[in-house]
Amino acid sequence: MENQPDVQNVRTALPADAPIAEQVAALERVIRSNPNATAILERAAQLGLPSWYLGAGAVAQTVWNNLHGFDPTDGIKDYDLIYFDSEDLSSESEQEAQNRARHLFADLHVVLDVKNEARVHLWYPQRFDRTIQPYRSAEHAVSTWPSTASSIAVRYEPDMFVVCAPFGLKDLFSLVVRPNKAIVSQSAYEEKAVRWAARWSRLTFIPW
Repeated sequence: MENQPDVQNVRTALPADAPIAEQVAALERVIRSNPNATAILERAAQLGLPSWYLGAGAVAQTVWNNLHGFDPTDGIKDYDLIYFDSEDLSSESEQEAQNRARHLFADLHVVLDVKNEARVHLWYPQRFDRTIQPYRSAEHAVSTWPSTASSIAVRYEPDMFVVCAPFGLKDLFSLVVRPNKAIVSQSAYEEKAVRWAARWSRLTFIPW
């Protein structure tokens, strides 16, 4: 990939109040300091998944690690690779995508979670005891994730770093965790807050 950003010495204050273009450039620099995230972003297009993104903890926690002076991969329990295929809502197709992704990224030795966001409404009630409407797009799905700082997903297109950040990047760069009440429950948000606080002590949590 041409014109890759310099990933050296990225552990600096991030531009929470800067123009969006500057924020996106800073986010790309930090994400590229995480070799696992970088490899996934550079290879994921090979899977042929529609409207794919790498998101959630893979993005937010890489930034938090940067701002805490930790190794870029520290504490990231899995890497969420999402896509949106409303033409095939079968669990078998989703599992096949998961299997192909695990094979493609086997050398990374990370836990990879691949989900078709078009079929989340089919299993959500059983897992979370709450019915939700079908998502309209991958971007719509990202807009419902548990906190504003983690409602961020990224991908590479030819010559372009694409960012989906429905709530912007300010909370992420400011180490603020604010509840996104679109679908998450209070208990689920608070459970995540406790877990994240134990690892990233400089986070500021906005109560439910």
